[in-house]
Amino acid sequence: MNNSTFTLEMKVRDYECDMQGVVNNAIYQNYLEHTRHEALLSLGESFNDWTEKKIFPMVAKAEIEYKTPLKSGDKFNSELFIERNGARYLFHQKIFRKNDNKLCINAIIHIIVVQNGKLTRGDEFAKVLSPFIHDKD
Repeated sequence: MNNSTFTLEMKVRDYECDMQGVVNNAIYQNYLEHTRHEALLSLGESFNDWTEKKIFPMVAKAEIEYKTPLKSGDKFNSELFIERNGARYLFHQKIFRKNDNKLCINAIIHIIVVQNGKLTRGDEFAKVLSPFIHDKD
C-alpha cells in the first residue's frame, strides 16, 4: 500500500473559535478542503484547472471524528493520503496538534468526479494525484 502523505502546516486564527474557545466544528471542514487544494497545487494542478476542463471533483460524503480540540494560536499539521475505490476517491485526512502531536481530527472525505454531467472513474484526476493514491481495485 502506498502510504505517501501530503502534509500542510497551519495555525488557528482567533475568529475560527466558538464561545468555548475551541475551533468551531464546521471550520475543520475548511482545513480539510484547504489541505486537498494545496495537495493538488503541490502537483502542479488546481481545482480551477479542472473546472476549466469541465471535470468536477465533488464531495459525496464526509466522515469526521473529532478527537482533541484546537484552540486559538495552535499550530497543526493536516495530512492526507488517497485511496481509490472504483469511481470513488477516499481522502484519508488527519489533523495533529503540533506541540504534542495529539490527533484532533480523523476524517474520510469521499470524492466523486463528474465530467460533462456524468459520473466518471476520474482516470485523468487519478493520474495527477498518483503520488498520494493507493489503488484499491
